[in-house]
Amino acid sequence: MPASHDRIALTTARLTLEPLAARDVEAFTEYRQDPDVAQYQSWGTDYSLADAHRLLVGQRDGRLPSPGDWLQLAVRETASGALLGDLALLRLDGQPDTFELGVTLARSSQGRGIASEALTALLDLVFDRERAHRVIASCDSRNAPVARLLTRAGFRQESRQVDADWFKGEWTTLDGYALLASERHTACL
Repeated sequence: MPASHDRIALTTARLTLEPLAARDVEAFTEYRQDPDVAQYQSWGTDYSLADAHRLLVGQRDGRLPSPGDWLQLAVRETASGALLGDLALLRLDGQPDTFELGVTLARSSQGRGIASEALTALLDLVFDRERAHRVIASCDSRNAPVARLLTRAGFRQESRQVDADWFKGEWTTLDGYALLASERHTACL
C-alpha cells in the first residue's frame, strides 16, 4: 500500500484505479453527458470539457485528499487503459477518520461487476491503510443500482430524507448509507 504522501495507484484483477489525468478529459466528459449517467448526479448533460478541466486542476496531485477536499480516481480497464468510470473520495472536515465516496460508471461499463471491484479496492485503501473509522455515501432513492452496490459492499442504510432535496426541478428523496471499520468484513462483494 502507498504511504499517505504517495500518489494513489490501486490494481485489481481487471482494473487500475489512479488519479484522473488530462488524457481522461474527453472520455470523462462524454459519459458525464450521458442522460442515464447524469440523471442522479449533481451535474447535467451539458457537462463540458471546460468543466472537466476545472475539476482536474482542483485535484491534489493524486494523493489522498486533505480534510474537506475531494479526489477523483479514474477507473480503468488494465488491459486496454480505457476509462470506464470514476470514484470520488472526500475526507470529511471535522470528523476524524471519516470519508465520503461516490461512484460513476459509463453506461457501457455498468452491470459487469466493475463498480463492485473498484469500490472494494477503494474501501480496502481507506479502511486498511488509512484506518478509517467510517465511510458514508448517499444516493437518490430512485437509484436502485447504487443502493444495491452499497448494500453488497456492507453499507447499511442509515437515513431516508423524504422530499428533502430540490434537485433538477423536482423534490427528491435521499438515502444515506454508512459502513464502519468494525463492520467491514461482513460485506458480500
